[in-house]
Amino acid sequence: MRTHSRQILTVEEAFGRNGWHCELVEGRDVLRAGFEAHHTRVDLIAQAYPQLNALGIVSESPMELDEEHLPVVLELLARANKQLTLGGFEYDLDRGMLVFRITNLFERERFDPDIISSMVHCAIAELDRIIPYAAITRDTPADLLVDLDLQRLLQREDVIPPLPGDDEEEEY
Repeated sequence: MRTHSRQILTVEEAFGRNGWHCELVEGRDVLRAGFEAHHTRVDLIAQAYPQLNALGIVSESPMELDEEHLPVVLELLARANKQLTLGGFEYDLDRGMLVFRITNLFERERFDPDIISSMVHCAIAELDRIIPYAAITRDTPADLLVDLDLQRLLQREDVIPPLPGDDEEEEY
């Protein structure tokens, strides 16, 4: 039976310090967790790559799209990615999931818990931020999609969740 790497165990430890429930996946350097964000439930996967001293964090939430809305949501994600410095949005076509992925390379086998926490916060916040934009796009009638200005949509601030400390408790 394969044991877990030191790297994924440091991720589990960082989750514990934050009070986040998680489960290690048997036989793999993978940890799973779930969070209630402002707009959606976020499933989170953390995977260590010991050979590289790398950690990948993936947050995802289901969103089924029909064939008329799929290309427009893909364009929305591409436009949102242009605004990002770290990480990126994806759409898992096979599973109908909106995805945000962020990766970091570490210098040592023990991953820094503050960086792990920042990566988790980023993955949850970014996915939660894109959900309302994607939902507006998905809910736009197909005959009006041609009139939907995705750049303007991404500038709307009335649909994004408040920042922690802006009169609202952090939910994760």
